[in-house]
Amino acid sequence: MSNKFNLWLKDEISLTKKNKLHRVLTQIDSGMSPEIMIGGKKYIQFASNNYLGLTLNNDVINYALKSLKKFGTGTGGSRLVTGTSILHNKLEKIIADFKNTEDSIVFSSGYLANIGTISSIMNKNDYIFSDELNHASLIDGARLSKSKIIIYKHNDMKDLEKKLKKLKDSKCKKMILTDSVFSMDGDIAPLDIIVELSELYGCITMIDEAHATGVLGEKGSGASEYFNVQKKIDICMGTLSKAIGSVGGYVAGSKTLIDFLKNRARSFIFDTSLPTSALSASMKSISLIKKSNGPRNKLISNMNLLHKFLEKNDFNFIYSGTPIIPIIIGDEEKTLKVSKLLKENGIYIPAVRPPSVPKGSSRIRITLMSNHSNKHLDKLKKVLKKIQKIK
Repeated sequence: MSNKFNLWLKDEISLTKKNKLHRVLTQIDSGMSPEIMIGGKKYIQFASNNYLGLTLNNDVINYALKSLKKFGTGTGGSRLVTGTSILHNKLEKIIADFKNTEDSIVFSSGYLANIGTISSIMNKNDYIFSDELNHASLIDGARLSKSKIIIYKHNDMKDLEKKLKKLKDSKCKKMILTDSVFSMDGDIAPLDIIVELSELYGCITMIDEAHATGVLGEKGSGASEYFNVQKKIDICMGTLSKAIGSVGGYVAGSKTLIDFLKNRARSFIFDTSLPTSALSASMKSISLIKKSNGPRNKLISNMNLLHKFLEKNDFNFIYSGTPIIPIIIGDEEKTLKVSKLLKENGIYIPAVRPPSVPKGSSRIRITLMSNHSNKHLDKLKKVLKKIQKIK
């Protein structure tokens, strides 16, 4: 490495530290349960997207182990070469049924699903209407497409329509792009109105169901089910790594859409496919979600309990009926201090700072799991009240 380059790197890191935005990786020495081990100490953690606790579910683990023993640890190639197994095809049928669509396609991650899908469908002559708080993978997919990106105010349908009207007569492709549940605020996009606007102004609809899959809807399939618009969303993307408790991403939609993505999405074509153990874990998890509402009902109960506590004690928080409940601190340094105090009291919740959230809105982002017990929640409440008095 050249000395000049190394000095530049050090200067950039110093600037990041000065702005209180420097990050380090925390090594967790246990599975992703409500109680985790860090550096030999036990913490109650409220930071995982493992909303239904399925990463450590015995049925899921045993089902994955059978595939691991039969098919091995890897696939040895991309889906179009040697990497498509019988389980890839089986999982895609299960996802399509779960999402009430004609077909689906599995990617190795949600990030790859988003950048591959958006960049293969949209081009430099097209327009993408993107919510200002969309996930980085949606933003990066839009940028890769080289489309003209028009940002609309967060969940503001009047602002979206105002911007759509200006291009009503445009002959190029137009896409409305949004998370269905926003990862940092936990609020839900009004998909019913988005569908109406897409039909009125001739737009493709693409939603990211990463934080809604397994959580929202009567059978837990997501926000598209919650709003009863499954048949009206053109491109329904989601992940297998959050409530599903495995790893990977998917896109569900028409058979024509899926055929197109298999032939055009570079992050599908050139990527080594997921191992069958991960596919089996996803299949079993979806089966459990469809079979029982018990874990989801417990999750909802935990959400309501924490919401009532935060409201009663005048915390500055956001609650929209999802397991993501952020407490807004604002200043980056203060947020780091709160996170540190939580950890000192046995609660693990990392500080969320820019660029993950806009400057001035740094926060403690609490994410709840169905297997958080009342004892876990009581400890969190006790520590939050303690910190509220001293911060």
